Amino acid sequence: MTAAKPPGGSVFLVEDEVMIRMMVADMLEELGYSVAAEAGEINEAVRLAGSTEFDIAILDVNVNGKVISPVANVIQTRGRPFIFATGYGAQGLPEEYRDRPTLQKPFQMETLAQVIASTLKGVAV
Repeated sequence: MTAAKPPGGSVFLVEDEVMIRMMVADMLEELGYSVAAEAGEINEAVRLAGSTEFDIAILDVNVNGKVISPVANVIQTRGRPFIFATGYGAQGLPEEYRDRPTLQKPFQMETLAQVIASTLKGVAV
């Protein structure tokens, strides 16, 4: 019997650096996840966060010099889990979200897999 659905389902990815976004999308697909949507700027990300079906989101903290909070707010309102990706450490996170899971850039595929799995494990499906 083969599994038709990826282990964690679909991911909404927000990252302003195109090459990093492509690399993370490749990692996700290699891990068995599908990318539901991608965004490289805040307004597009807010729109997609409210209209796209996804199981988990990975959000770059700083998108073209703008903080990711408006996108995180939409996702939180929808009750979906999300992970921050940042090169700034926990101090770079929006204060209201410092308790959220974080990927420290640059990260390896194994770390990505672990953080997604532990985040999804804490969510009632």
